[in-house]
Amino acid sequence: MEELESMSVDDLDNLLGLKPKYDIPPAARRSLERVGILARAEGGLPARSLAKQPAPIVRAALKGTKGPILSRWGHIMLRNALASRLETPDGMQPIEFAALRVSLLNRMGEFAVARGVAQDVDATNWNNALTDAAITAYIGTADITGSCPVVRLRGGTREDAQWKMLQAICAAYSGEVARAGSDLNRGLRNEIAPEIDLLLAQRYAGAAGRGRRAVNIEWDNVADMNPFRYALSTALGVAVPAELIPANRYYWQVRSTSALIPVSERLQAAAPAARQGLLSSQAMVDLYSQAYVAEGMDGIVRRHSNRLRDAYITPDPAERLAAIRDVWATSGRPDYDRLVLTAYAAARMPASEDYIDDAAPLIASMLSAGLDQDALEWGAVARVGTEAWALLVLAQPERGAPVAAGDISRFFGNDDSEEARKSGFFLAGLAGLGRVSQADMVELADDLEIDLARETRWSQLIDKAAEVNNPALVAYLAGVGMQGNDWSQMTPRHLYHIVSALNRVGMQAEARMIAAEAVARG
Repeated sequence: MEELESMSVDDLDNLLGLKPKYDIPPAARRSLERVGILARAEGGLPARSLAKQPAPIVRAALKGTKGPILSRWGHIMLRNALASRLETPDGMQPIEFAALRVSLLNRMGEFAVARGVAQDVDATNWNNALTDAAITAYIGTADITGSCPVVRLRGGTREDAQWKMLQAICAAYSGEVARAGSDLNRGLRNEIAPEIDLLLAQRYAGAAGRGRRAVNIEWDNVADMNPFRYALSTALGVAVPAELIPANRYYWQVRSTSALIPVSERLQAAAPAARQGLLSSQAMVDLYSQAYVAEGMDGIVRRHSNRLRDAYITPDPAERLAAIRDVWATSGRPDYDRLVLTAYAAARMPASEDYIDDAAPLIASMLSAGLDQDALEWGAVARVGTEAWALLVLAQPERGAPVAAGDISRFFGNDDSEEARKSGFFLAGLAGLGRVSQADMVELADDLEIDLARETRWSQLIDKAAEVNNPALVAYLAGVGMQGNDWSQMTPRHLYHIVSALNRVGMQAEARMIAAEAVARG
């Protein structure tokens, strides 16, 4: 009798064969034929893009993308490709395909999108890999109870401390508050995890019932941070000492995108998130709009939010430009996140010779948000051979004739970037978009001492994917080729193959924006 009384509801259900095999009624279960959250009509890729592709290439591309994507537009393009509602490649199970995509989205910091893709698969169909990837996504979004359906269904899948704490939390939110408290107390006694993690789990589980037990959270003896600890703190609204939050990529990714984080803290992480592509221009404006009305903002944030407002509402264009410059906060080349922030304000500036000295950053700002039609209005005043002109040449949706070699050479002569990086990217972008003749491309490449034609195994794969008109595989392979922390790690040859392949498979908009971004950030 004592043994039976000590069993949890889950234990009894398992013993009696009553544990449900699924969490969705049979009539509501979803097919695995196509998995994803972005339909073709919503900007996703064609559903059958990978249906006839060999699994090893797709698997290698998804596993091979380890680090951040150095291009903002490349990140956005890859995110949309991974979120698209797609059929599974030949020779791969739908669950493995979903797990690979969710894992890569997690590595990109796209935890909310990763969670959405995982949730498009009924939890009863998940394997260990998809379970682990989905739990990472739930933790990245601080959606602790979102994991409960799979934690309850796959109770014995894992034995680690984090899983046991999740089991206790999910038990509490299933009505077993006393049992959850007992399990977490046992965990404290047995020291299955750091005390702070178990105390946070106790407080979270306690919110499910009417218990009056207070759980005091003290950070004095805590020396570090982990994702689960940070997620619990965020979900509970428990302030974490700033010195405990690492400055690495994971924490600014989760801080910048979580609505549970105070605006002041989100703004601290917003700059790298905007550069990476996690935050849109509109999301950045929304953050600074909240800062404008918030109490207690520091002086710099307050000033930037005030000046951003001026950039929109001031009647005089010269004064609006002065406000935009103040938001850029530099007399030299603005940081790219500042350009993302001012994109829509830049689009309100009239294309005029009066403001030609700022044409290049204004155009780059507009293109960071995809406002190419607004940017092209500057075509009438941009001078041939300048950076503003080069950006517009790459951003044009259509071009009737190739760009003259003399005009390209004039840009080369004006380029003061390190190792003539902008010149190499400009030529690579033109060649990839088919906007320079073959003979001129070879001659100009010789002038820069670069070789756009040299092939590698990766370039052969992406060119072949473009040849058979496979946009999904091109996007995945482009992600492999765009890994890095900044544009110094990109080569003109890689950029050429990426832009060319995207252009050939109908992703001209992405190709144009990536090419223009390369010149702006090179």
